[in-house]
Amino acid sequence: ATRSSVVLRSGLQVDVRLVEQSSFGAALQYFTGSKYHNIAIRRLGQQRGLKINEYGVFRFEKQVAGQTEASIYKTLDLPYISPELRENRGEIEAATDNRLPQLVELKDLKGDLHLHTFATDGRNSVEEMAQAAKEHGLKYIAVTEHSDRLKVAGGLDPPRLMQQIDEIDCLNDQQKGIRILKGLEVEILEDGSLDLPDAVLARLDLVVGTVHSYFNLSLEKQTERILRAMDHRYFSMLAHPTGRLINEREPYQVDMTRIIHKARDRGCFLELNSNPRRLDLYDIYCQIAKAEGVLVSINSDAHSINDFKYLAFGVGQARRGWLEKDDVLNTRSLAQLRKLLKGTMG
Repeated sequence: ATRSSVVLRSGLQVDVRLVEQSSFGAALQYFTGSKYHNIAIRRLGQQRGLKINEYGVFRFEKQVAGQTEASIYKTLDLPYISPELRENRGEIEAATDNRLPQLVELKDLKGDLHLHTFATDGRNSVEEMAQAAKEHGLKYIAVTEHSDRLKVAGGLDPPRLMQQIDEIDCLNDQQKGIRILKGLEVEILEDGSLDLPDAVLARLDLVVGTVHSYFNLSLEKQTERILRAMDHRYFSMLAHPTGRLINEREPYQVDMTRIIHKARDRGCFLELNSNPRRLDLYDIYCQIAKAEGVLVSINSDAHSINDFKYLAFGVGQARRGWLEKDDVLNTRSLAQLRKLLKGTMG
């Protein structure tokens, strides 16, 4: 009468619980908080003579809270703690000291700095991608095709890249309400050099470095490879920094703490790739980046006009990493963004 399990066609099992309205908030908090967060919350309750479970907060047999999630925390003299923070990684202490972050929201994003068109492995034109981004409320995008070395994705050689640069210039003269930046997702080669020559990269607004090969290098070699790439004069951002594909490919070995410190010292940026197959940067690394003052760019890695919806997943991951609006690169206005990008180029 109060619980059931449903197996979806995808194979995912979904457990369904039925509770009284007076217990709805308690059940929601209990089943969305991590085990360790809930243990810490129950311990705080015990110190106050309270019992906390999925049915509510009780003093002896009397329910004193539970209809809303906020009411659970209020009985502990805590402000509401967002679901994304419920990991027992300092959020309770922050709530106690009134230091909880004002987490970034989807509406805060003003642009998307990683996407593809049919010039490489995307499905739509530059103009179509720009229009779709505009419809999602964005003010700017960066077109970042794959570079020449990634043949499997139709990577651009210098002549084809220059042709796209000219196309973007023409579209910017015609488009209203959105600006298209000229970028490139450039391959980081095994020795840490970048795929295309400086004379070509200098024509771009930003250069997004990525690893698509030699995943099996040792921790030291992979880390040094990426650090050398980040030292390049035209390097702007490291995309999908660990290279993982969820349930498909393990992350390559890399010392992300060193990578984050290099980004801080070099003044470049890290991507949080919003594609649900990636969700890369991890939440813990987002927290470290925040602590080190490294801006994170929440990008869709869109390959079609329908992929801008992925940004919501990236924002969710960023919130798990305690990121606020000011910690995210692409919450800036276009003018602010250009100034920051210029600082990484040359």
